[in-house]
Amino acid sequence: MTSPAPVVLVFLDPAFPDGRLADASKPQLLVTDQGATRGDGIFETMLAVGGTVRKIQAHLSRLAGSATALDLVIPSEEEWRRAIATALAEHRLQYPSADTAGDELVVKLVVTRGVEGAASPTAWVQVSPAGAAARRQRETGIDVILLDRGYDSSAAERAPWLLLGAKTLSYAVNMAALRHAHKQGADDVIFISSDGRVLEGPTSTVLLAHVETSDDGTSVKRLVTPQLDSGILPGTSQGALFTAAKAAGWELGYGPLEPQDLLDADAVWLISSVRLLAPVNRIDGKEIGRASLQKELTAELNELFAGIQ
Repeated sequence: MTSPAPVVLVFLDPAFPDGRLADASKPQLLVTDQGATRGDGIFETMLAVGGTVRKIQAHLSRLAGSATALDLVIPSEEEWRRAIATALAEHRLQYPSADTAGDELVVKLVVTRGVEGAASPTAWVQVSPAGAAARRQRETGIDVILLDRGYDSSAAERAPWLLLGAKTLSYAVNMAALRHAHKQGADDVIFISSDGRVLEGPTSTVLLAHVETSDDGTSVKRLVTPQLDSGILPGTSQGALFTAAKAAGWELGYGPLEPQDLLDADAVWLISSVRLLAPVNRIDGKEIGRASLQKELTAELNELFAGIQ
């Protein structure tokens, strides 16, 4: 008999101030829930290290922004924080071997519009161990391909109903892009707009770096990400890393970026809350930057990112 997966579910329920614990091994979602039938909902995925959730306020703020874009009324930040605390405590109680200091857990917040005609949404917190693939890609790097996303970089402003800057449950296209990349022998994707602008990955934000020597001989490091008004999801990890990098003396920049900018960079990364900083080794089969410099910059940025809570 196989042991149950180390997953804990806590539903946000007005009758349970700290959240209602549910059995993750049994069905919990009604088949008429609009999250299942229409992908009508939002989510956030966070990383907890040693029982502490990283960047929790940034994720709660982004969740609220996504809810506003969908005209979705969601639980308050305090309700989320209590439910997250309950889920982490329960995971520690049920699976103590998975919650030792330094171990990583994935904390997922999900809200759907609920069943048709419901007066309130369906909302829950899910806690589970982080996968080995994310850690491996941090260490070994990834190969990516460029894919056309099918709309131009002004679509978000022109057509807000496309929800391009919201983190919705409608991830079928993103997952299809990843499957296509895997069939091509790549690990991940960087989306390009139809007018040739670099956007984002299916589950990550794009970063690139340039290192130059100034007239006085000092090294100038510049960290750049695509423009946020181009219909991409604002990255909580990118935002936190930019703050830390600026304090450490890095220069910062926001696009617009074209594919050639990626190929000309000294280093490129895809960054996300669970995988963290994954160095890009090749784009469409072309090697990026210099391996030694990329390794050096990755180590420096990882050290900065490790201090972020």
